[in-house]
Amino acid sequence: MDKFQELFAQYPFALTDEQVKANVADILAKHFDENNNIDVWKECLHQIDLTTLSADDTIAKVEGMAKAVNDLDKNYPGVPNVAAICVYPAMVEYVRKALKDPNFNIACVTGVFPSSQSFLEVKVAETALALKAGATEIDIVLSVGKFLEGRYQECFDEIAELKAVCGNHHLKVILETGMLRNCENIWKASILAMAAGADFIKTSTGKIAVNATPEATYVMCQAIKAWKEKTGIKICYKPAGGVSTTAEAVQHFTLVKEILGEEWLNNESFRFGASRLANNLLSSIVGKEVKYF
Repeated sequence: MDKFQELFAQYPFALTDEQVKANVADILAKHFDENNNIDVWKECLHQIDLTTLSADDTIAKVEGMAKAVNDLDKNYPGVPNVAAICVYPAMVEYVRKALKDPNFNIACVTGVFPSSQSFLEVKVAETALALKAGATEIDIVLSVGKFLEGRYQECFDEIAELKAVCGNHHLKVILETGMLRNCENIWKASILAMAAGADFIKTSTGKIAVNATPEATYVMCQAIKAWKEKTGIKICYKPAGGVSTTAEAVQHFTLVKEILGEEWLNNESFRFGASRLANNLLSSIVGKEVKYF
């Protein structure tokens, strides 16, 4: 038995995809309504990594995002700000210069996002350059092709090396759950990423057809719970891609709350990766449609 067989044996996954779906439906039927309120909407807004990851991103666009963050309290007093701005590496320096708060989080996708199909040396260099430019958090993508071929050591080594580059900065590992085919693979990828040093595990890039689903959140949060119970180490969670409505945000919030508990219900431990969600949550909070971000 190799070390990854041993690792997965320590964290067995015993549910079918159908059982996961049924468990999700049961949790949401019992608890969604109690969380569908303005206090939770505000907390979800506070947990957003406000994101733009488009080929047509411009300096003006990311500076505009920073200005919206800078001015939120003035325009919407009492509404908590988002947790971070998330951009491509080339845009980090412009976001950093435009933000008034020097301590505001800047998340950056690196490692040849979204495919992760390049040389490790390129991924290391891109990550180091993003941190030098002012990024405070790094989001990378699991090498999905290698994972599906069972090349677990290579996946592990990549994550571990990129975490070493990050040092004390948070490393979020995107599993691209919509490509992992079944819940057991999502579970195994979660365990592997945590073992390799991920600070967060994250569902998706938002660049494929299937992104963050309630079922992926259920599986990943159960993996985080099992990891915490066995190791004592708290890993954070980020659903991303496809979470755009207030109701969808509340679904994920409810699952995190019921599986992981109150300890995770803050923007240090739980984030949403989103572009459209911020405006939809803000509209729910103020009671009318707004397009602020």
